[in-house]
This record gives sequence, structure tokens and C-alpha cells, in this order.
Amino acid sequence: MGHHKHDYAGLAARGALTNDIGRFEPYSYDAPLPDRIETEVRDEVIGRAITTNRSPDVPFDRSVNMYRGCEHGCIYCFARPTHAYLGLSPGLDFETRLIARPNVAAALRKELRAPSYRPAMIALGTNTDPYQPIERDRGLMRGVLEVMRDHAHPVGVTTKGTMVERDIDILSDMGPDLVRVGLSVTTLDADLSRRLEPRVPVPARRLKAIERLAAAGIQVRVMVSPVIPGLTDHEVEGVLRAAADAGAVAASMIPLRLPLEVAPLFEDWLRAHYPDRARKVLGRIREFHDGKLYDAGYGHRMRGRGVHADLLQTRFRRACRDSGLATHLPPLRTDLFTVPGSQMSLF
Repeated sequence: MGHHKHDYAGLAARGALTNDIGRFEPYSYDAPLPDRIETEVRDEVIGRAITTNRSPDVPFDRSVNMYRGCEHGCIYCFARPTHAYLGLSPGLDFETRLIARPNVAAALRKELRAPSYRPAMIALGTNTDPYQPIERDRGLMRGVLEVMRDHAHPVGVTTKGTMVERDIDILSDMGPDLVRVGLSVTTLDADLSRRLEPRVPVPARRLKAIERLAAAGIQVRVMVSPVIPGLTDHEVEGVLRAAADAGAVAASMIPLRLPLEVAPLFEDWLRAHYPDRARKVLGRIREFHDGKLYDAGYGHRMRGRGVHADLLQTRFRRACRDSGLATHLPPLRTDLFTVPGSQMSLF
């Protein structure tokens, strides 16, 4: 299997160091990587915008994703393995060969207008970030938010991108009954962030986005995710305090998950960037998952198990209490849902 490691600077702010084929491909190849990889985007016309799930680990049953792949390049991204379904690598392909869905807003509008549709919170940004850099040109997220606003439909936004500020007008129109933004802050260390999440705005800039959203009356949850044992876990209290100071009202936390191809990608990254800490970090991750780098079982995959995992949860709850951050917020409203132009609201 092709496995060429490159100097970090040579790969021009990319996260993965390799571009190994996905798990479904019958043949491997061995070709050197270029020093610079440009981002490619191709379009995919879709029939349906809403994806449903039945996972007991997540608080929503439907989501919309505008893009496949994500240029942010976070090395730990749990969505990387989805690129294998496209015959592409979860490594560098995931962050450089992207797919946009130009008709996503039109498809969503059609689904919301179906007589059988019943509203429940739709999550945006669950698989790949809706405010990744290509959104600046494509504007697909803004189109989806306009549809949500027109239907008074509850929406939860998850992002690391400060481009969310562009859509403050729509989000504040919808108000706290219909929208919440979850903004991920993994670390306060700008150098670590640049290595870990190469094309994500620096932590201080994300805190500024929390401040601007809060000032516009938009409820923000800070997501301290993923927490990397032995690398970022000592920062939990600091991140929560900084986010609360910026105006966040709630917080959540998930320890690092390394499903499928993410485990070798992360291990390569760790040994390249933090060779002196690699053994400790990998050992601690295994403690969280019964001796393995990952355990996909429902429930504990989002929390980890063991003494250190329990201690992390205790520290998180105490820090939330100290910073005045809620860990649970009341559900968004579904009774305001309406189909524009219809004679009456659904309810």
C-alpha cells in the first residue's frame, strides 16, 4: 500500500501525511506525493437532502450535509472513512478532493413541503463542516439556512469555521427558539491547532466568533471535541472558561475517536509532529478503549472507559459548573414550522 510520508511544511498546510487507498479498493499502488496538492471540487446533484440516523449516541435523527470531504484537514476527523465509499483515500483525498451538492437547498425545500413531513431538529455540519473554505464561493450553507428560516424549522449548526459570522443575519432572525450553534474549540494553543487542524481559523479567532454570535442573541455551545488524552486533556478547564467569557451558554465534550482509517492516519501524524509524546498519548487512548485504539460500541465510544475517562468527565462537569455553562439545553421548537404559501401552519 502506498505510504509516503512528507515533511509537514511541504504538504502546504494539509493534515494527513499519506494518501493510502480506501478499505474497499482491491488494488493498492505506490506513488510519491507531490509537494503541493491543490483542492479539487466536483459537483453531485442529489435527490434527497435529509439523511436519517438511528444512533443512540446523538441527539438528532436527521441531518443535511452540503459537502463531502473537508478542506479543514483535521487529522482526527471521524468522517474521513466516508471517503472510502467514493473510491477515494480517507487521507489527503478527504481534504483535497471535495464534492459539493449545488442543489441541496432546492432538494431540502422539496422535502420540507411534502405533506407527510413532520419537523424535528435538523443538524447541519455533522459529517463535514458547512463553513469550510469552499463555502465562501459556493454559498450552499447560506442557501440551506434560508430554506430553514422560510419554514421556521429548528436547526442545529456544528462548525469550526468563523464564516458562520456571515450568516448572523439569518441566525438571529430565527432566534433562540429555532437555532443553536455549536462551535468547536479543541485547544487554545495556536501552534498545536495549526498542526492538528491546518485550515481551521486559530483558536482566538473562533472565540471571537462565539463573542459575535452571542452579541447577536444566538445561543452558542462550545464543543471541546475531540479531547486528546495526553495532548489536549489538560486544557479542558481553560477552553471552557475562555468560551464562557466569550458568551457561550453551554458546552459538550467528546474524547478522541479513531474509527477505521483514522487510527493509522492519527498515529502517523502524532509520530511526525510529537514523537516524544506519541507513546504516552497512544497508551492513554488505549486506556480509554479497553486496550484498543478504538471501540465502536454505542455509549462508551463517546465517553471512553476507565479511571482516566471517568476523571475527565468529572473535571468537565465541574468546569462547566464553575464557568456557568449548561450541559443540557431545552429542545428547540417544532410547533412554529410552516410551509410558505400554504393556507395554514402544519399544526
